This record gives sequence, structure tokens and C-alpha cells, in this order.
Amino acid sequence: MRSIQASAAVRLRSTAAPVALLIALSATPAFSQTIEPLPTSPVATEPADEGDDIVVTGSLFRGTDTKTALPVTVITSESLARAGITNTADAIRQAAADGAGSIGIGFTSGFSAGGSAISLRNLGVSSTLVLVNGLRVTNYPLSDDGHNSYVDLNSIPQINVERIEVLKDGASSLYGADAIGGVVNIITRKQFQGLEGGAEAGATEKGDGHKYRLRLLGGIGDYASQGWNFYVGGEYEDSGKITADSRGFPFNTLDLRAAGGVDNNRADDTLTSATTNAVVTRVTQSDLNNPLAGNVANASSPAIFNSLTPLANCAFGTYSENTASRVGTACKHDLTREYVQILPKQRRYAGAARLSFRVSDNIEGYVDGSYSNNKVDITLLPRAVRQNQAFGGAPSTSTTNPGIVLPVYICSAGINCATAADRRLNPNNPYAAAFASNPSEGAARLYYLFGDVKAGSERTNELYRITGGLHGTIADTWRWKVDLGYSRDNLELTQTGFANLNGLVKAINTGSYNFVDPSLNSQAVRDSVLPPVTSLSNSSEFTVDGTISRSLFALPGGDVQVAVGGQYRKEKLANRSANPNLDIPGLSTAQAFGDRDVWAGYFEIAAPIIDQLTVNVSGRYDDYSEGFSKFSPKISAKFTPIEQISFRGSYSEGFRTPTFAEIDPRSSFSGFVGYTPDAAFKAAHPTNAGYTANYSVGRGFVGNPNIQPETSRSFTVGAIVQPTRWFTFTADYFNVRKSGLITAGSLAGKAITEYYSVANQSFASAAAASAAGCAKVAAVGAGYSCNVIDGADPFALNALPRLLVLNAPYVNVNYDVTTGLQFTATAQVPVSEAIQFESRLDLQATLKFDRHLEDGTVQRFVGSVGPADLSSGGGTPKWRGNWQNTLSFGQFSLSATTYFVGRMKAVATDQGNLDTSCAASVYKDANGGNSFCKIDSFIYADLNATVRVNDKFSFFGFVGNFTNAGAPFYPNTFYTTQPNYLASWHLPGLIGRTFRAGANFKF
Repeated sequence: MRSIQASAAVRLRSTAAPVALLIALSATPAFSQTIEPLPTSPVATEPADEGDDIVVTGSLFRGTDTKTALPVTVITSESLARAGITNTADAIRQAAADGAGSIGIGFTSGFSAGGSAISLRNLGVSSTLVLVNGLRVTNYPLSDDGHNSYVDLNSIPQINVERIEVLKDGASSLYGADAIGGVVNIITRKQFQGLEGGAEAGATEKGDGHKYRLRLLGGIGDYASQGWNFYVGGEYEDSGKITADSRGFPFNTLDLRAAGGVDNNRADDTLTSATTNAVVTRVTQSDLNNPLAGNVANASSPAIFNSLTPLANCAFGTYSENTASRVGTACKHDLTREYVQILPKQRRYAGAARLSFRVSDNIEGYVDGSYSNNKVDITLLPRAVRQNQAFGGAPSTSTTNPGIVLPVYICSAGINCATAADRRLNPNNPYAAAFASNPSEGAARLYYLFGDVKAGSERTNELYRITGGLHGTIADTWRWKVDLGYSRDNLELTQTGFANLNGLVKAINTGSYNFVDPSLNSQAVRDSVLPPVTSLSNSSEFTVDGTISRSLFALPGGDVQVAVGGQYRKEKLANRSANPNLDIPGLSTAQAFGDRDVWAGYFEIAAPIIDQLTVNVSGRYDDYSEGFSKFSPKISAKFTPIEQISFRGSYSEGFRTPTFAEIDPRSSFSGFVGYTPDAAFKAAHPTNAGYTANYSVGRGFVGNPNIQPETSRSFTVGAIVQPTRWFTFTADYFNVRKSGLITAGSLAGKAITEYYSVANQSFASAAAASAAGCAKVAAVGAGYSCNVIDGADPFALNALPRLLVLNAPYVNVNYDVTTGLQFTATAQVPVSEAIQFESRLDLQATLKFDRHLEDGTVQRFVGSVGPADLSSGGGTPKWRGNWQNTLSFGQFSLSATTYFVGRMKAVATDQGNLDTSCAASVYKDANGGNSFCKIDSFIYADLNATVRVNDKFSFFGFVGNFTNAGAPFYPNTFYTTQPNYLASWHLPGLIGRTFRAGANFKF
């Protein structure tokens, strides 16, 4: 542990020096900054021909004052270029308001792996609404955590993005459902003339993780003089994989003894831990036709284990066990080092086009569209031959209870081989010859991972989007617009490395699969046992939206404006199960279906009471075909006592509609979360470390048609300070209560704890022990029960077996309270005629994120890795922010973008322990202590230098994480596919220093 801390200290010092320099540069107000001022180009879905008037997200009205009563952060395309950001997902997830539940491409083990989403104000991805030019986009067909819907940010082209507006406030009063946490509005260019493009390439300092990008955008037509404009563009991006092993200790292993931790790698010391080199032990077989009919007890005591791989051929050496329970020698492995990826391979290409046209002097129109094709290639740990049965399947199909056995005899038909005319001894079974006359006594229980077939998935996501509309004026008094939009997301998910049960049984009984040397298996044999499993899913959204507005009468502060609108939406989802026949043990059966119509009406009134005070009132009524409706009101105000200071505030009510996975009875899923068995369970299984190692426990859920929408109330108060023309600072306090949470078993953690509470008791059998544990589970609440119990431990037949899957209900329970502070600052300092300094700060402090449970207890998450059950289990950092500084002089500019994530504790109160002190640390060190409880803060910075040759050409060089700041060390027991780090926040520290260079042109 001392060496880890020392290296961390060196990394911190190396980071602190350049960061301190940046802070020194920005120590005075002249060098602070925020993101409030907006460009003067128009927003929303209308062509630009309105002078300096724009529409800011959160309002229906045009205006020249961009410093609104609502906290809106604007990220311009120029800021993205300076930060070296090349895709929409990274652009949006850099917002400081993105918190707990955020999903990045590095989270490869989730239900919706391959997608990317933002979680504003820690309220979850399904409580953040994503718009493109003010219109909704269909959701990714796979739901995060099996039930949370979101727009896949990876699939939104960046080629024509002008800016991204992040409204950090409830907005259901205008936009309807899912805007509880806020709104992300991606604004694209309305017109473009000429030709621009660029190319870049780069890699990490270690030579991996390459990134190539090409972009080209061309447009014709002078809208001002010709009344039309058309542009079309495309982009291509290819990113290489990064493995855990390439980043070294401690991010490439579960064996942390070198750092003072414990060894959770059981693949180099425990014979019952499956590896890619098969190990067997002799058991009896009650049905010689069925490889699942092996006896749970071993045939000898101690059990003798044999490696099917000749020990001289073990690539990483051997290990031995010689105890009263097990004796044998097998090949060593560290599967994390061999297989885990930090980043998957990704390839994306996209295109966008738009036609803007003037119909008459007072009517304008547009048609635009985009297409994106995003492919993510994920590699995971090899799949085990021993898997629990699919959720909803019969326990008799479980290959873990008691396991897969290899018979004494094989034959060509694979049926009745013990008596078949062409029977022969099984070459995969080392006990076959000794028990040729008594085959029921000579079966070999198999421990094996299918290492000869890639385990993982390829996910190809296609997003189509087309919109169009007209807008105009009537008698120079009324403004109106009508927009239509359709988007469809097609996902092709191909999963590999899972054994089809029928194919596996046949291959075992015929001997066609070579377990001794899997490299000799033909592709035909592999395909018959582990065929690629492809499932096709899709979602779609059709929207018609119209508004009309006008000024009514004058008040001392100006004209009162009113707008009314209506909307119709059609939403569909068909997320098909990859395992509909329940014949692939271990493969998820998650599925979700839905089809709904939504009708809505809304209004907004802006009343400038006096010059110093403006009040805005809005409301919306939504009616859903599932049988529920909601009215969402909002009031906001801005008071400016003097020109340099404004105070602002808002109160709103909103809702999140149930997703199709939560409300449709055709939908179901089983989700898994990491669990560490406690001391009592380990004591009951003293001789089987593989049985007591960290593992994943599942929870099963089915859509509930009686679920109601989540509701919220939120208020925000803040101030805008602009002491000079070139400096603006904002500070806002937010408080959100989200009630009636749609929870997938809020007491699941408690139920798991209750099951294991009987581990220290004595029982007559494993069945009696599990019955006692399941009775404890049922007592937790209605809907809680045991779904799948593991087979008995062969070395502790009367001890409590592991709980593999728990049934838990979808319910409207609990409420969350989230509070925090948000700060932004911007400075644009003309140091001289030739030198310009710009600075932009975006910072959020989460003060409270508390979940109030139905039993009166409170789970507190701020500054911890909780809620671990939410998305990638990234936790809730108290502080998160980014700060960009750009110095321009002559033809040269230099930008430094610094990112900060605050420290956390390795505790998670949603896992059965409400204690937030280090005594509840989820990982104990070698002495049973809590020395790994504190997760350090993380600071890193990117540099981007641009040289402009002339008005047409420029070149740039980018250094990501230029100080090579390392990721904080956190033994991640919840997601061992993120070994000892948090993918949501610390990924750049794993990747390390990166380099890119490129050229841009514009004609």
C-alpha cells in the first residue's frame, strides 16, 4: 500500500505544478470565467434570419438577453475544438452537472454497454432529456440497468454541431416527461456556405488506443440574397482498444497483496475456479445421457483434481492445492490481466444535411436529416461452461447445480453411449479407462472457460433522424412555427462465447469438442457449441409540435408575451431478448416492448413587471395512452437591482414517465451486481475459496402496468454578477425532490443481507439452509423471494449455498432529495490588440443526494461510490468541474482544459449498510482494515496548440492528460471488469498521456 501511495503522491505533484500555474494565471477576476454568454446565431429549429434575437433552451421566446432566469451552460463548437473533443458524447459528459449514473463508453459490462448518456444533477439518465434543435430523439433500444431509457450520445453526429446548451433546471413545463434533472439541447448549424474539413490522428504514449478522424462539410446558397441554403457533411472516427494489462499494476489484477490488499484472484490458487485450461474431478453420474446429472458430492475425499492440459504446456506456470478437501495441480491464470479491456474498439461514421428555404417574406422552412453508424467491439472474460440457468428457466437446466460432467463413454449419436455399438472411451475424461465397466462412477465434473472463442459482443447502432418545419409571422404580430420529427434507432447486438445448452450436451456426449486442447477444435465445432447470438432491437419516435406567440400589452418593463403550443408523440420500442428460448445458460433474457401515444398542450407567459423585474410562468399538460396524465407548472423570475448584478430563481414541478421496461408486462430483465460474501459465510465454507470469492448476484423484474410516473418539485436560486463587460460569474443553488421513485427492488441489498444472515447457523442440509435464508428474504417485503440458489458446496454440503438470483418488485416507493451549488464564470480579456485571453469555468458541488426508503431509513450517497446499483456504479463525487484557458496571439493559440473530480469514500449505502464511515468500506485490506476506503481526488489537464497558416489552413497538436496524471486507486468489488478504478470519472488516468495532430481547412 505504501508504494501505491508514494506513486500517487508523485503523480499528484507532477499534476499540481502545471495546474498551479494555471491557477496563478487565473487568480484575479480578470482571468476567471463562465459559459453564460451565447453566440449571436439563432437557435432552435428555425433558419437564421432574425438578427441577434435567439431562443435559449427553457423558453419559447426570442430575445437579446442571453443571461436568463434559468441556469443554462453553453458549450460552443470552438470550446470543443480547444478541448480536443471529437464526439458529442464526450462533449456533453464533460458538463460539471453530469453526476451519479453517468454512462461512458468505458463501462463495457452493463446492460446497455456501447451506449453513452448524461445524468444531470445525479438524477439518472432517464431523468435527463436530450433534444436536437428542440425536438426529441428516440432512445437507445437497450435500457441501462435493464429499465432506464436514454438517448445514445455516441450516435449523434458532431459534424454540424454549433453549440450545446445544458439547462440545469427542471423543464417539464415546456418539454414534458424526463426533464426532471434538466435538458441537453444540441444546436446544429442553420446554414453553411463553402467547404471546411479536417483530418487528425494520434495514439497514447504507450502506442495503443489509436484515434483517427476525418470530417468534411460543404454548403451552397446565400440565404440572405437567394432565399435558400443547403449543406451536407460527414465524419469518420476510429478508436483502438486499450487493455488493462497494458496499464500495469494495480489496474490489471484482482491480486492486491503487493499494495497491502487481499488476493481476490482465485484462478491461480483454487482448483474450483474455472480457467481456459480445463480441470476435472471425479463424481458419480445418475443419468448417463445427461451431462447435468452429476452428483454434487465428490467421489473421493479429499477430491482429486486433474488438469486436462499437460502441465508442461501451462503458459503462466502452475499451482497446487494439497488440503484435506482438495488435492491437485493446475495451470495458473490472472484473467484480468489476460482479457479485461479499459476501452473497447470503436468505429463511427455519420452524416448530416440541411436545406433552409424562404417560402415568402414572412414564411421560412427547413428540412434536415442525419445518419450515424456506431460500432463497438467489446471483449470480456471468457464464459464459463458452468452457468446459472437463464432467468425464467427451469432449475433443471442449470449447469452450476451441480455442474457439467464429462461421461465415460461417447458415441456418434450422443445418446445411450454406454451401450451404443460405436461407443468409445471419452478422451476428455481421464477417469474413463479406470471406470469402463462402471461408467456411472467415473464421470468427470468440469471446470472450464471457453478460451478458444472470443467472449464479448459487437454492437452496431444506427440512428436515423429527419425533421422539417415551417415558421413565420402573421401581420407582424403573431409568430408561429410547426415542426415534425422522426427518428429511429436500430441496434444489432451479436454476443459471442456463450454455450448453447443443446449444442454443449451433444458435443460432450459425442466428444466433438476437445477440452484437452481447445486450439484443435474446428470452427464448425465451435459454432455448434458456442454459436454467435444475434438479436435485433429498435426504437422510434415521431413528433409533431406547433406553437404560436405574440405580445399582448405593455407593462412598465416592456411587452407581455404569451405563447401556446401543442404536441403529439408516438413512441415505440422492441428490445428483443437475446435468449428467447432460455437455452443459453448465463445469457441475459432482458426484453422490453412498448407502444404509446402522447398528447400535450403547453403555454408560457413572460411579464416584464418593471425594468428590473421579469417574471415567467409556464405549464404543460401531458396525456399518455397508458392511462395517466400530468400537469407540470413552473414560475421563474429575474431581478436586476443594478446593471452589474441580477438575482434569479425558479420553482417547477415535473415528472418522469415509466419506461416501457418498467410498465409493459411483456418486459422483463435480470440484473446483476457485485457482492462480497461476509465473514460468516466464508467461515461456513472454509476450504473452498472459489465458492466464497466475490461474485455477481442477480435480481429479476417484470414490467408492472400499475406503475405511476415519478414526480418532482425543484427550485433554484442564484445570481449573475458582471462587474465588467468582459467578465461574468454565476452561482446557483438547486434543490430537487423526486418522489414515487420507480425502483427495481429498493430493498434488494437488504434482502441479500438477510439471506446470508443465517450463514452462521447449523443445518441438516444445504436445502434446509437455503430454505431458512429464503424465508428471511420473503420477510423483507412483498415481492421479494429467492429465484435461483446455487448448488451446494461439495466441500460443505450442509452449509448455506450462494444466492444467485433474487426476485424483487418494481414499485413506486421512496424519494430522493438532491441539493447542490453550480458555478460558472467566463472572461474574455483583450490583453492587447494582438493578445486575447479567454477563460471558461464550469463547477458543481453536490451537497446532498439522499434516498429516503419506505422503512424510514436514509441512504446517503454524496462523496461515496453509492448508489452502486445505478448504471456504472461510478458513485457521487461531491465536486466536479472543468476549466478552460486560452491564450491567443497572432496566428497562434494555446488552450489548457483542466478537469477535476473530488475525492470519495469506498462505501455504498444502497448495499445493505447505511453507515457512511470507513468502517463500512466495501473492500477490506489484508488485515481486515479500511486502508483502501479513501479514493483520491483526480485532476488532469489537456493541452491544445493551434497555428493558423492563413485564413484557409491551420494545424494543431493535442496532448491529452499532458502531466500523465494517474487514476485514483479503488478496489472496485462491484464491477471487477473495472479493476481497481471508476470508469465514469477516472478513465483518462488509466489511458494516460495521449498525442494527436491534425490539420483543418476552410474555403
